[in-house]
Amino acid sequence: MQLSHPSPEDGPHMWRLAGETGMDVNSPYSYTLWCRDFARSSVVARDGDGRVAAYVTGFVRPDSPDTYFLWQVAVDSAYRGQRLARRMLDFIGDSIADQGLRYLEATVTPDNTASRALFGSFARDRGAEAVWSPLFGSEHFPQDGTPHEPEDLVRIGPLGARPSQEA
Repeated sequence: MQLSHPSPEDGPHMWRLAGETGMDVNSPYSYTLWCRDFARSSVVARDGDGRVAAYVTGFVRPDSPDTYFLWQVAVDSAYRGQRLARRMLDFIGDSIADQGLRYLEATVTPDNTASRALFGSFARDRGAEAVWSPLFGSEHFPQDGTPHEPEDLVRIGPLGARPSQEA
């Protein structure tokens, strides 16, 4: 797998992958725009054929410039179980630590044990604290017949380099 920042050409592939993995899917336009405006704070993983196999999107919070918010993590089902999500998270973690950001935030539904374990191991390996708190309840989402689960916030920090990367 080759990890790199995305380009606008990756947007349609990220949109497809979001749908295939059962995530909340944004418009195709939003993924393409994201790959233009937030490319430096996102990552794609390409397989040997150059196909987008996974991605992470995120941004620096405007009201909290020391904090990176991770928006989405998607991994094609054919590539699960290969620690690809963790490799992308480490790529982002190294990048934001190099930029002087001190915290990483993300939201996770209460029953998403895989994401909770991912963020917990990331925090432990960085020697950082992971603090969980409720952020959005079901009442914050449209009630269109399919209720949206609550979203808990995880705030990880303060961040530093991975121990294996420290001099």
